[in-house]
Amino acid sequence: MNKVLSLLGLAKKAGRLEAGEEPVGTAARVHGIRLILLASDAADNTARRAERFAEEGACLCARIPATKEQLGGAVGRGSCAMLALSDVGFASAIADRLAELNEEEYGALAERLSVKAARAAERKELKKQGKRRPRKK
Repeated sequence: MNKVLSLLGLAKKAGRLEAGEEPVGTAARVHGIRLILLASDAADNTARRAERFAEEGACLCARIPATKEQLGGAVGRGSCAMLALSDVGFASAIADRLAELNEEEYGALAERLSVKAARAAERKELKKQGKRRPRKK
């Protein structure tokens, strides 16, 4: 779990993480997030709001085995029940670490995010070369 929390701290320092319900909701409305993380002890209302934000933002949502205090400590706050990652690379790395802890629960999440990360890397490479990705018919 320490690897996940340290990656969250790095994402915060890089400016790729939103912490708290209002910033997460705002980022979800503008489709700027890839993954929403919930603390294990987050309230049911908070979980429902996070799921709604994930639907609005067309992103993934997962409850992780860390308390609000642990999540808050990782991102420099007292406590935090909800976090959102805007970078697909960070989101994929965190999902991979979670899958290492519990493959059964987080394996599908890690797989979906690794596919999204691969597509993003492909688009970035094509953009660098000045090309476009061919459209599917």
